[in-house]
Amino acid sequence: MSAPADTFEEAVITRPREKDQVRTRRVPPYNVVIENDDYHSFEFVVEVLSKALGYAKERAFQLMLQAHNTGRAVVWTGPKEVAELKADQIRTLHEVREPGHLQLGPVSCTIEPAPGGGDS
Repeated sequence: MSAPADTFEEAVITRPREKDQVRTRRVPPYNVVIENDDYHSFEFVVEVLSKALGYAKERAFQLMLQAHNTGRAVVWTGPKEVAELKADQIRTLHEVREPGHLQLGPVSCTIEPAPGGGDS
């Protein structure tokens, strides 16, 4: 009889794939800013911040005082589209004073890019 033929097994080595680096691009934040004026009452500004942004009266009061003392206050920060929505919600509320139903209009509100929001 003849000697058995040499048999060998072929080894298959699987290596894990190198992961592609995924870099998530951050959406630059925008600030919603209210400005101080000599027309609207403190109570109205606190009410606007509570209704439009959902702040507790205490937090709304702090932001109103900041705007009163410094001329402006950043009241919300986030993506541009949401900042535009929040600013529009603030602008929809108008103060009406009695007697005579004097219409004072909305609180002055703008949006601006937040500092440090760019890509590094």
